[in-house]
Amino acid sequence: MKRGRTFNTLFMLSSIDGRISTGEGNERDFDKDLRNLKGLKEGLHQYYNLEKRTDFHSLNTGKVMAKIGVNTENCPINCPKVSFIIIDNHHLNETGIINLINRTKKLYLVTSNKNHPAFKLKDKIELIYYEKIDFNNLFSKLRKNYKIDRITVQSGGTLNSILIREGLIDQLSLVIAPALIGGVNTPSLIDGSSLLSKDDLKLIKTLKLVKCNKLDNSYLHLVYDVKN
Repeated sequence: MKRGRTFNTLFMLSSIDGRISTGEGNERDFDKDLRNLKGLKEGLHQYYNLEKRTDFHSLNTGKVMAKIGVNTENCPINCPKVSFIIIDNHHLNETGIINLINRTKKLYLVTSNKNHPAFKLKDKIELIYYEKIDFNNLFSKLRKNYKIDRITVQSGGTLNSILIREGLIDQLSLVIAPALIGGVNTPSLIDGSSLLSKDDLKLIKTLKLVKCNKLDNSYLHLVYDVKN
């Protein structure tokens, strides 16, 4: 069957209890904290090795980009072979956008903010504007207009929940770190609004296990197809 939109894989690092950060707030971060924790730092490299084999188009948010420091002179991004698709309304500044232009193959910036600083640099990026972002339309447009077939999604729990509940994630690729983190306000793999009514249960996505690899140092790599 011919697909009308991109094939989207959610690729994430998660604790056993589904947390994607070590705590609440910008000071707590997996990349920074796990490499300093005994029992976790020893196997963390396996996640980064798998990340190098993901798709050549990566979708993330301006919030995540700002948190890791792209708005500063110490921008950690250096992916000259990967194009970034960034969803952002107000987290990226002009420095961050220039860093992403210079340190990625191509930058696609998706926004519903008419005053976003990206408009000053629209000749150097692919700027996609919506009054309200329609992700189904976005993924169809990326495939039809820009010939993008596959995207790796590495966003935060809020956007993850939107994409999953709208049936726009096709595959889940999870690296599970051997840790229990907890915390009611700690970001998790899927955040967003909680389900309340019986009718809401239709939003739950079931999965089919494709691969289960035991990695070194008690890490796991799980791959699931999402039953949309």
